Amino acid sequence: MTDYALTHYEVLFADYASQPVFGFCQQDKSQRLRAILEELHRYHLSHCPAYHALFANMPVSFDDEDQLPFLAVRLFKLMDLLSVPKDAVFRELRSSGTTGQTPARISLDRQTSARQSRALVSIMQSFIGKQRLPMLIIDSPDVLKKPHLSARGAGIQGMAFFGREHTYALNSDMSLNVDAVRDFANKNRGKPVLLFGFTFMVWLNFVKALEHTGDSLDFSQGVLIHSGGWKKLSDQQVNNDTFKKRLTSVTGITRIHNFYGMAEQVGSVFVECEHGHLHAPSLADVIVRCPYSLVPLPFGKTGLIQVISAIPTSYPGFSILTEDMGTLLGEDDCACGRKGRYFSIAGRLPKTEMRGCSDTAGQS
Repeated sequence: MTDYALTHYEVLFADYASQPVFGFCQQDKSQRLRAILEELHRYHLSHCPAYHALFANMPVSFDDEDQLPFLAVRLFKLMDLLSVPKDAVFRELRSSGTTGQTPARISLDRQTSARQSRALVSIMQSFIGKQRLPMLIIDSPDVLKKPHLSARGAGIQGMAFFGREHTYALNSDMSLNVDAVRDFANKNRGKPVLLFGFTFMVWLNFVKALEHTGDSLDFSQGVLIHSGGWKKLSDQQVNNDTFKKRLTSVTGITRIHNFYGMAEQVGSVFVECEHGHLHAPSLADVIVRCPYSLVPLPFGKTGLIQVISAIPTSYPGFSILTEDMGTLLGEDDCACGRKGRYFSIAGRLPKTEMRGCSDTAGQS
């Protein structure tokens, strides 16, 4: 493998990352992203032996981003995918999984981690504003005490930046800390607040627990950001509309934003807008492929989600074929005004192992 520097990538990334996070129409965005992704492809060919073994015979330039090579997400459980020396690894994330499964390992250097943080800030501020709000985290603080930072822990750490006066809503046994939640609600009654949690835990450990106790909280000026765990909710026949209605009934919250993301591409998150659509930010994109032929599908057709990110350099995670099914709904014309592609998620590909951040509270 020949050495390939990141010099040109860094110039392209710095210029593009300084632009509005949802401000580019898809045609312009695709052109800018393709140039950055070609640089990442060349870099990882040069620095990651496993990536080189898979894609050494592929071109190094592409006419369209859907021609980029992609890694099946499961490979992060099976291979050592690293593009920097091991002593440069600043943090190792481990994806959640059920007992007995090998977790994915994602190695971050400081540069990749800094890009992820910058991207997450620009995305989230588009939905919750720049002011740090009092924050209720619907989880237990024990999740941050594990020897390896899990996807769940990384999500909490990333989102905690947007809040202040952090309060954890759950005890170590995942039961609702009623006193802490009531104190938080009373202290911030009628004020803007930020709530964050993983979807199934918000449903089971917060909404249903509040319904059981009969508590009704005043978070009418608040906003909830949540993600993950939809498989178990669908098993209970709870859809997004039901989730929102029941949450609003016990908290008064009407600003509720789900987001789609994964440990393998932390920082590239796709947030649900006010009209219920998941949006691709400027530094990321989504392609839907036929699960049989893997050819790209047009709007309105459901297939496998491929996620693209301009961020990772410490590991070759810039183009990943997930095990999630979804549908491209449109581009540049969502009623919320955000440019680029928007889409929906239909669920996990049948007969694939559970891989989410929060399908059970025991995953950490």
